[in-house]
Amino acid sequence: MSQSELIIAAEQAVAGHHGVEMEASPYGIDKKKLGMWIFIVSDACTFGAFLFAYGYMRIGAPVWGTPFGISSIINGMAMTAVLLSSSLTMLAAVRASQSDDKSSANRWLGATMLLGAIFAALHLREWFNLIGGGWRLFVNPTGGAAQFGACFFSITGLHMTHVVSGVIALGFVMRGYNQDRYDQSHVETAGLYWHFVDLVWMFVFPLMYLMNAH
Repeated sequence: MSQSELIIAAEQAVAGHHGVEMEASPYGIDKKKLGMWIFIVSDACTFGAFLFAYGYMRIGAPVWGTPFGISSIINGMAMTAVLLSSSLTMLAAVRASQSDDKSSANRWLGATMLLGAIFAALHLREWFNLIGGGWRLFVNPTGGAAQFGACFFSITGLHMTHVVSGVIALGFVMRGYNQDRYDQSHVETAGLYWHFVDLVWMFVFPLMYLMNAH
């Protein structure tokens, strides 16, 4: 056998011909998940920069103020409970899709979207209450640091935008999943995004609400 024939035979053996099976790479990852992980890492840097800037201004301000009363804290705790519940429903949707239980997956996806919409509604109620009380981006009616309004509305607004975008994205995923254009990997990838949004709130709530309670 010539050298070229030996090379061809070796390549065929590596490719799985002649009964030789290739072992799956332990580093293999679905391209959708890889793209989502890259997005999550970059988005985490964005939220981290916002929260770092907020902490820097809070420490540097001679008088920051604690504007949130018990009603705002209760509203924030309700938002936290709703968002944590949505993580559980999203996990149930992923598990159902992995079991090829389409009806259950649809129900859990719908529940996740509903909880996300409730979170956004509670958040908007908090915004309207603050705006009605005289809060603006650089106006603090309590006499504290004027930058607090800009920090609060920008950080919570960025997070709420992610939640609303996630609800819309879940709607598209559920529709495509029903029409068999998407499979369970799409549901799982959407779940990665939703869990990330929930995780970010676990930093936003204590920093923006609990640390500013009076």
